[in-house]
Amino acid sequence: MNNHTGRNILIVIVSLILLAGAFAGGLIVGWLIPSATATETLPIAETPTQQETVPPTATSATNPVGLDKLFKPFWEAWDIVHEQYVDQPVDDLKLMQGAIRGMLDSLGDVHTGYMTPTEYEQATMPLDGTYTGIGAWVDTSGEFLTIISPMDGSPAEAAGLRSGDQIIAVDGVDVTDTDPSIVLQSVLGPEGSTVVLTIQREEPVETLEVSIVRARITIPSIESRMLDENIAYVYLATFGENSSEDLVDALTTLLAENPSGLIFDLRDNSGGYVDTAIEIISQFIPSGTVMVEKLGTGEEIPFEAIPGGIATEIPLVVLVNGGSASASEIAAGAIQDYERGLIVGTTTYGKGSVQNWIPLNNDQGAVKVTIARWLTPKGRLIHEVGLTPDYVVEITEEDFEAGLDPQLDKAIELLLQGE
Repeated sequence: MNNHTGRNILIVIVSLILLAGAFAGGLIVGWLIPSATATETLPIAETPTQQETVPPTATSATNPVGLDKLFKPFWEAWDIVHEQYVDQPVDDLKLMQGAIRGMLDSLGDVHTGYMTPTEYEQATMPLDGTYTGIGAWVDTSGEFLTIISPMDGSPAEAAGLRSGDQIIAVDGVDVTDTDPSIVLQSVLGPEGSTVVLTIQREEPVETLEVSIVRARITIPSIESRMLDENIAYVYLATFGENSSEDLVDALTTLLAENPSGLIFDLRDNSGGYVDTAIEIISQFIPSGTVMVEKLGTGEEIPFEAIPGGIATEIPLVVLVNGGSASASEIAAGAIQDYERGLIVGTTTYGKGSVQNWIPLNNDQGAVKVTIARWLTPKGRLIHEVGLTPDYVVEITEEDFEAGLDPQLDKAIELLLQGE
């Protein structure tokens, strides 16, 4: 690829980014990546459609300086690399991808960035289904690939991985300076193969090495049962494509038992689709605004409850913890604002933004860009703050090792007391 061709490709892609609003993309709240996975490799709500666009001109309102003048230093640097860099030839494709990544990174938003074709393919896997890995929800938005929570019954859970664990090496290779999305690819692998992870844990502070045999993981959606106290219990693992339908089926079965109360467990639920979040909240809140999107322009767009919810009157307690993120926080925040139920557990993750995923031309990956912050019905912004439960209940190391669940116990107590 010659320099001129490289410039043409980069100009096209930069133009597409500058005109991102001309594309319709899937909206996501939260992040999820199956298996030690769940990157901001997040699934998208719908397949984006591309519309024909015209590259911005030098007089574009978004670039009053003019693109030619604005990008002159960039092309000077481009030519210097091609003419003077010691290891020739350089890879123009990598230069182009690095330029896009650097541009988006300069915004200072960990949830806005560039995904290579491989990363985008991984990211668009469904929130419900199967894949091969270690079975954990992870966050790729920070400095390290970080465990949000292991899935129930997964190899990650069996290995003792916990929320907040940071992966600093994979199979003995240091990854502390590697993009977490790239690290994620190293954690994935064939069923039956072994991966050795070096974990940095903050509480207690320690570094440990765990060996995990990868398995075929079925991404869970929902678990439900009646407890001995005639209280219905529903655990929602993700706000996936089928989660709303699964929840209605579970609630229908449980409500037929005439329970005295309902526990809705959103602990370690890292988020999912916005539409699913609205549908699920609407099962508990009969009417009114359930969330508000606040755009960069300052415009606020309310989202209303969908009529017809089947659990709008039963006494309700919602369980949350530090692994409850995004769509989980939308649901818990709405229930808390309307005083529809009580929130029990620990402060939530604090992910209060919405991303648009926009695929680029020529199969060159995609751009994920934060397009809005979301607010609770009362206008609370929880981004980087989280939701504080009505009743803060910790689970200690001793509780964990003894198999105790004081948060669930507190929820049962509150429902039996009629609070």
